[in-house]
Amino acid sequence: MKVWKYGDDINTDMLFPGKYTYTCSTAEEIKPHLLEDLDSEFAGKVAEGDILFAGKNFGCGSSREQPALGLKAVGVQAIVAKGFARIFYRAAINQGLLLVECAEAVDAYKDGDEVSLDPQAGQIKVGGKVLNFPKLPPEILAIREAGGLLPYTRAALKKR
Repeated sequence: MKVWKYGDDINTDMLFPGKYTYTCSTAEEIKPHLLEDLDSEFAGKVAEGDILFAGKNFGCGSSREQPALGLKAVGVQAIVAKGFARIFYRAAINQGLLLVECAEAVDAYKDGDEVSLDPQAGQIKVGGKVLNFPKLPPEILAIREAGGLLPYTRAALKKR
């Protein structure tokens, strides 16, 4: 597991360039272009279970779903940030991508620190230090565990 750390105001064009909006719609088409204008190594080196750390206003910009879809598809375990743009936050929930708002964790992280997350307990461990963040509502955890809003909704409909 690797931690990728970025700054404030990482917008959706940095996450997935807008020039591909109408030519890439599947996860496989999106993955090679993730963060290409911000970090040219990311798409080729990101691995299942990696975590992104970022500053405030992560995911600001347009309401495109591709950034959240792509990050989920490459296996990003979670994004820990000082704050998220509202539209990206909702798109990430729809994909089942874990978002954690914890400024202390972002500030505490130093390259090479071990990081582990416990979303149910609302805790993140950074370099041996345990930090708390607001526990996520059960509905959001259930959507994440189901793999996104679509699988969650399908499962709920089958139970009826």
